Amino acid sequence: MQSTGISSTAEVHDLLIIGGGINGCGIARDAAGRGLSVVLAEKGDLAGATSSASTKLFHGGLRYLEYFEFRLVREALVERETLLRAMPHISWPMRFVLPYHPDMRFESDTPTSRLLSRIMPWMKGRRPAWLIRLGLFLYDTLGGRQILPATTTLALAGRAEGAPLQERFAKAYEYSDCWVEDSRLVVLNARDAEARGATILTHSAVISAEVKDGIWSVTVAQGDKRHVLRARMLVNAAGPWAGEVIHAKLRLNSQENVRLVRGSHIVTRKLYDHDKCYFFQGTDGRIIFAIPYEQDFTLIGTTDAEHDDPNRAPVCTEAERDYLCAFASQYFKRPVTPEDVVWSYSGVRPLYDDGASSATAATRDYTLKIDRSAGAPVLNIFGGKITTYRRLAESALEQIGSVLPLAKGPWTAGVTLPGGDFPHDGQPALARALRSDFPFLSEFWARRLVRAYGTEARQILGDAVTAADLGQDFGATLTEAEVRWLMAQEYARSAEDVLWRRSKLGLRVTEDQARALDDWMTTHATLSARAAE
Repeated sequence: MQSTGISSTAEVHDLLIIGGGINGCGIARDAAGRGLSVVLAEKGDLAGATSSASTKLFHGGLRYLEYFEFRLVREALVERETLLRAMPHISWPMRFVLPYHPDMRFESDTPTSRLLSRIMPWMKGRRPAWLIRLGLFLYDTLGGRQILPATTTLALAGRAEGAPLQERFAKAYEYSDCWVEDSRLVVLNARDAEARGATILTHSAVISAEVKDGIWSVTVAQGDKRHVLRARMLVNAAGPWAGEVIHAKLRLNSQENVRLVRGSHIVTRKLYDHDKCYFFQGTDGRIIFAIPYEQDFTLIGTTDAEHDDPNRAPVCTEAERDYLCAFASQYFKRPVTPEDVVWSYSGVRPLYDDGASSATAATRDYTLKIDRSAGAPVLNIFGGKITTYRRLAESALEQIGSVLPLAKGPWTAGVTLPGGDFPHDGQPALARALRSDFPFLSEFWARRLVRAYGTEARQILGDAVTAADLGQDFGATLTEAEVRWLMAQEYARSAEDVLWRRSKLGLRVTEDQARALDDWMTTHATLSARAAE
């Protein structure tokens, strides 16, 4: 049963984690599994910011090879298959098609492009085929693949992969990476952390903190109520607000800070009929992806833009939308226009401020720093990629272990998340079995449930014989039974939590249906609270 409040202000926890994104929840899970008493405080909903606004990929970061970030790429490549085995319901392999055009020029300013310009000046502005093939060879070999297939070369003429592309693209390279449901990843880590003893507090904002007798006393606001939590050590996993926590909440005299980089995405109706992703190179040296999304849509992103204030909500600007449309239109036969966009979203990446000259060049690697200047330790988390969240958590526990005794060593590799206890390639069979046992499910409905809940989908459906047995229908296959589950097991409080983070059914329901859901959840939460009093 999920945590709903603070049971005691006198208890001293080993660890208090500030921030309920993927880094905070990943660390909470790892720490709880090593015997530490853990409480996590998130000011809003889990995955309410950066961790629900990614490009939804477990990937090594092919373009990071141009910046010689080999350690980061290798770690991410190794992690892809580790994570696939642990969460086959919310992550699955994807093939990526990289169209090649020998005459396409780029305005790239990476260490690799500068080196090529010096030794082969006639190649300025081009990524030659041999360089792309070398990068893909490294991509195939650095991570020690076991599940994912290797790179191949495609002749695009007459193939489904070439059909939506302009005819000037005759050849492409196809390689492997993985999809992940990012915000569900966060929630499942939080659930598993709680199952191992952690306390997860949502809508609990850290107001201030001070050290008393070597122990952190942290004031947390839950609505109009104030509570004090005590802990031997803090973890600052506040993402874009990490700098604000350091300077305004903890009042530490630290020079460490984050660099905020906004990444925006657009979603269109389905632009092509196969299930592969495109990797497009832009003439400005950047890259974007076009990815099959939620069965009937295409996701295009991302941008890199400086963002000056974590408290200013990131939005995809008209300029960014137009940029992504124009970028994709360099490749697709049918131009992508702003009228094709059905939704857009934007997130702020909290990168470590390494002094890089541009947002694109800023490192995506993570940096962990323990600060003991206040008289009790705090571990500050900077940067990181969703692909390496588990390894970041292990690195965090290494540092935490220098302060607090740990009951055991690293344990999370290969340990499944809730609902993920089936083979990495078992999604289709699971969906077929679900339709067989619950014949009222459509193919779309069964597939959606499996990709959200895995083996736990049966717990939601219970002993239903007809769709009506699942209670009120909120539209787009969302039923009362599922919403009750999300409120009881997955910390959901509002229609936005359900429609845009626990799922993406916001793309399918009407405004009236969303309001009806919000009203139902508010009424149900009020009745539940009264019954608990």
